[in-house]
Amino acid sequence: MSADEWESLCDGCGRCCLNKLEDEDTGDIYFTHVGCKLLDAGTCGCKDYPNRSDKVPDCVRLTPANVRTLNWLPPSCGYKLVAEGRDLYWWHPLVSGDPNTVHEAGVSVRGRVEGSEEEIPDADLEDHIVQWPALLPKRARLKRRPKD
Repeated sequence: MSADEWESLCDGCGRCCLNKLEDEDTGDIYFTHVGCKLLDAGTCGCKDYPNRSDKVPDCVRLTPANVRTLNWLPPSCGYKLVAEGRDLYWWHPLVSGDPNTVHEAGVSVRGRVEGSEEEIPDADLEDHIVQWPALLPKRARLKRRPKD
């Protein structure tokens, strides 16, 4: 797979750009609705993707080698699905041909980010834990795009 093909697996949901907490005793991951300082909560994309590792040193680059080991990727992640030999959902831009279907299906973080890590201190992150990033909305689980 070429680098461009690999990059195309990103569905543009922005869920991986939410701050997460890990329970040191159990290893359980808890998502928050607090975005990375580079997350554009409207477009669900990175404000400086080419330089993200320089600006956010703990930003994890997804690779074919590490994607299977990252326990914090959401269940809808295209990288994860392909690594597991599963099909992409109807709303994935590679399937639908439309980058807006990820928002239409309710998978993206659009309208759900409560602030950025620059606005919300690390000490307060526990107050911002949410369940939805680890879940797949009912509409997104359908076999095909619903007719409205």
